[in-house]
Amino acid sequence: MTDAVVDAAAKMQLADAPVDPNAPKLVLDEETGEMVSKGELKKRLAKRAKKAIKEKNKDDKKNVAATTAAAQDGATPKKQTPKPEEAPIDTQAMFKQGFLNDVYNERPVKPVFTRFPPEPNGFLHIGHAKAIAINFGFAKYHGGNCYLRFDDTNPEAEEEIYFTAIEDTVRWLGFTPYQITYSSDNFQKLYDLAEKLIGLDKAYVCHCNDDEIKLQRGGEKGSSPRFRCKHAEQSVEENLQKFRDMRDGKYKPREAFLRMKQDITDGNPQMWDLAAYRVLDKPHHRTGSQWKIYPTYDFTHCLCDSFEGITHSLCTTEFVLSRVSYEWLNKSLGVYEPMQREYGRLSLSGTVLSKRKLKELVDRKIVRGWDDPRLYTLIAVRRRGVPPGAILEFVNELGVTTSNSIIQIVRFEQTIRRYLERTVPRLMLVLDPVPVVIEDADEFDGSELTVPFSSKNAAMGDHKIKFTKTVYIDRSDFREVDSKDYFRLAPGKTVGLLQAPFPIKATSFTKDETTGKVTEIRAVFDRETKKPKTFIQWVGTDGSHKCEVRVYNPLFKSENPAAAEGGWLSDINPESEVVYPDALIESGFDEVKRRAPWPEAAGESELGKGGPESVRFQAMRVAYFALDKESTDDKIVLNRIVSLKEDKEKN
Repeated sequence: MTDAVVDAAAKMQLADAPVDPNAPKLVLDEETGEMVSKGELKKRLAKRAKKAIKEKNKDDKKNVAATTAAAQDGATPKKQTPKPEEAPIDTQAMFKQGFLNDVYNERPVKPVFTRFPPEPNGFLHIGHAKAIAINFGFAKYHGGNCYLRFDDTNPEAEEEIYFTAIEDTVRWLGFTPYQITYSSDNFQKLYDLAEKLIGLDKAYVCHCNDDEIKLQRGGEKGSSPRFRCKHAEQSVEENLQKFRDMRDGKYKPREAFLRMKQDITDGNPQMWDLAAYRVLDKPHHRTGSQWKIYPTYDFTHCLCDSFEGITHSLCTTEFVLSRVSYEWLNKSLGVYEPMQREYGRLSLSGTVLSKRKLKELVDRKIVRGWDDPRLYTLIAVRRRGVPPGAILEFVNELGVTTSNSIIQIVRFEQTIRRYLERTVPRLMLVLDPVPVVIEDADEFDGSELTVPFSSKNAAMGDHKIKFTKTVYIDRSDFREVDSKDYFRLAPGKTVGLLQAPFPIKATSFTKDETTGKVTEIRAVFDRETKKPKTFIQWVGTDGSHKCEVRVYNPLFKSENPAAAEGGWLSDINPESEVVYPDALIESGFDEVKRRAPWPEAAGESELGKGGPESVRFQAMRVAYFALDKESTDDKIVLNRIVSLKEDKEKN
């Protein structure tokens, strides 16, 4: 055995063997996505820096010319502000300062009680994550509690699946409700207060149709004077009897409804005699057929807040006008008065969040379902593999103000990527495998390599993989014809295999005459080259697993699908899902799966706590991935969470 072979064998000892000090330490070239030696990266960075300086000099010349021209025109040139360094994220900063701190200081009481009150008529989306984080986080920060209250006052739209999914999502994000309550728990109490409001001559039963109500409220675009409905002149006794007739099923839907007698002259539409109760001929999922009438949101919400002793009722700015009617009703009935304040809602551009559009995507089978990883429902984001901690970090990064936020998807993905970079292990995966037979690797066939899960975090530990004479590399890492600007495998060219004893040099390849695809590459160890210019990932034949990999791209082609020519459905991206049915993952995947969740955080806080999506890892040089729920003991299905850094062409 030659000295070179002895040196190589030493690199393949078990976990307790010392690391070869001469082995090149690999780092990621973020520009090309390749793993290279530090020396090679240094050369590349220097070359790019020179190029950047040249570009900067060009820009400087342009700026000087522009400044000179501005000076000649009498204008004052703008000063360049240096870009501040990015500060580490304080996950409680949004409660310590700014809008939410001001809200607390308006009513600095202890204990704090808040509530998250979703309607159980659909799946929560990414915007709801902000509401959850604010309401639960605000109460927790101030030593209080947050209710999860289902606003279940519309039996026509509510289904049990939504109740279950909403509670599960709240817990997945790491929050535990103080109590789980239902607006329907208070149906009798709400009814009694409605009768009280009638007794105070502050509510009446109305029989007007939609056109009549519209006219009372000023007609089309406020073109006529507002006036109060004639039914408001009915006596308290008549209104009370009619309301009880509504309760007893003597009216059909839309024949009668209870309205609050507010102030039709007020400039705020939320004071124009809003509906308080309506007739619905639909059994309720919790109360059955007990009730024929159901309270509206405007009547229910503020009173349930009052019943539960909510100190700070936090909602989005779409309810800012409703604050007046919220306070009017509680004050009129003489009940405890919570304080409502409104923050800006969160939306993402480049996608759709409305229930109607999401349903159409599902019904047309454009997506796999409400949890399709290309959607931004929270069950879809979860299935894709986005960790709950990354979502909370995203909300905290954005902060809370009264302005609505429309954020690009790429901005959301940047936060996810940063979070995964420091929290998940690294593995080798090949999307489109082609075999490489290393002809002189017999002495290393079946030898064990000890590979760290992270080069930056030793606490993640390591795992063993077996080197084999035949390995698989990605088809994109081989070219039939070499070129100077190409750094990976080609005939006569040397490339490093991550953690392997030697670089390899391709000697020949075979092709399928029908498809023109390369079917096998023959190679030998290049025992003379100590530090190749670049390294690529590989998967051996021993212990590896075949898997289906789904790479998700944006579902829509533009940032604003609604404005697309031909309608939003014409903006669908045909390449939004790319499937690699024959990908290969190394044997270290078994250890990653056994030790999930990655990371242990939020609602995935301990070993075994988390669904298949908690099996997350970085596929080196490829992307971040998570296990999909369609995986079985016989088939592994992986979803791409986000790309590495950004999708750039590799050299």
